[in-house]
Amino acid sequence: MREFLLTLCVTAAVTYLLTGPARKFAIIAGAMPAVRDRDVHKEPTPRLGGIAMFGGLCAGLLTADHLDTLKHVFQGTGDVPALLSGATIMWVLGVLDDKWGVDALVKLGGQMVAAGVMVYQGLTVLWLPIPGVGTVALPEMWGTFITVALVVISVNAVNFIDGLDGLAAGMVCIAALAFFVYAYRLWYGFSVPDAAPAALFSVILVGMVLGFLPHNFHPARIFMGDSGALLIGLVLSVCMISITGRVDPDVLATQIASTSGSGHAINQTGAVHAMVPVYVVLLLPLTVIAIPLADLILAVVRRTWAGKSPFAADKQHLHHRLLQLGHSHSRAVLIMYFWAALLAFGTVAFSVNRTELLAVKVAMALCVVGILMLLFPRFRPHAPRVVERFVPPRYRRTAKVRDVLTDELVKEIAEQPISAASEPAIADGALLDKIGTGAHAMGRHSGTSGRSGSGAARVSRSTPRK
Repeated sequence: MREFLLTLCVTAAVTYLLTGPARKFAIIAGAMPAVRDRDVHKEPTPRLGGIAMFGGLCAGLLTADHLDTLKHVFQGTGDVPALLSGATIMWVLGVLDDKWGVDALVKLGGQMVAAGVMVYQGLTVLWLPIPGVGTVALPEMWGTFITVALVVISVNAVNFIDGLDGLAAGMVCIAALAFFVYAYRLWYGFSVPDAAPAALFSVILVGMVLGFLPHNFHPARIFMGDSGALLIGLVLSVCMISITGRVDPDVLATQIASTSGSGHAINQTGAVHAMVPVYVVLLLPLTVIAIPLADLILAVVRRTWAGKSPFAADKQHLHHRLLQLGHSHSRAVLIMYFWAALLAFGTVAFSVNRTELLAVKVAMALCVVGILMLLFPRFRPHAPRVVERFVPPRYRRTAKVRDVLTDELVKEIAEQPISAASEPAIADGALLDKIGTGAHAMGRHSGTSGRSGSGAARVSRSTPRK
């Protein structure tokens, strides 16, 4: 475990330190597109955060290569070269899209090329555990098809969910943590060495997003862009492929049976419970990307039903709907975190023997909490009076105007110029001067002409606000 923690810390530190220079480079390179109608942020924000993430990925792999416990991952399989090759292709594609923009079909073709390169180097799904059937060895064509499909779906799911500050990075971090817990348990708990690559890739992915999140929380100073979203989506798909199709279910079943039986015969119910970790291999990849995958499917159906391209952007994603319900930016992100963690870690907890019933009860209770969070978008918990001075003013019961409107904020508001949209048009003002108010035109005015009324309005607008 110490080697994993060291790899995670090095990856996170390198990513964090590289994000600042990446932001400056994005500003110089002009990778700051104008704010679009579907965007939530108000000001142009630099992209190319994937540059820092790619540096963290390389640093994490280099660190793991020099650790005795993790060195065999680089020697036994070709997963690491395949990951680097696919990640490089995907990262370059994302950088080009952040700077100049890439057509959606070209981007899809690049994703398939990256997946094909990884399949060529040996990273593919070899078999699947099917309940009631057993282990099914996949033909080469089907293994390639499933591998490419997993890569394309996970990459686009992460890219679609990247709509709020810190949303995509946080949800990928939760998914990677769930993968790491499950893969680490298979490796050390059941002595399955084929789970080691998935555990290593998962912990490196956690370090990549943890190092980037401090710069990406609301209000974000930099966006990961497609260079980051495509990259972390590919690393997440590699974790899924490695733990789904590379771990032999027969070996895993033998280890689980020996561990559960402890030399004694077990009943049929115990044998079924002992085989749960084998079939969780199929469920875990679906649950960790359940919310992004649901958003992707809904977006494709919605746009196709409206006669638009499935790649046409809109403002109807799940996180946009949370904002429309009245949730704040931060609360919408936390709600998405909550549901992602509930699905991912609930599945991992269900795979642990003798905890299935407890996991179901806890999951049901947390579902009720999540539903309540959705039903009360404007509820704000108030901190106790003892700690009011240590929390933001909006969480204080006795918050006053002077606590919210500080001198600096008042000065900033006073110095802001009035936008042209808030002033009436010159032609409209001239027209009002000519015709006056409705009462003046009908001869029922009370001593105030339209000209004097419009002049009074101009005087009131020119008077500075106190």
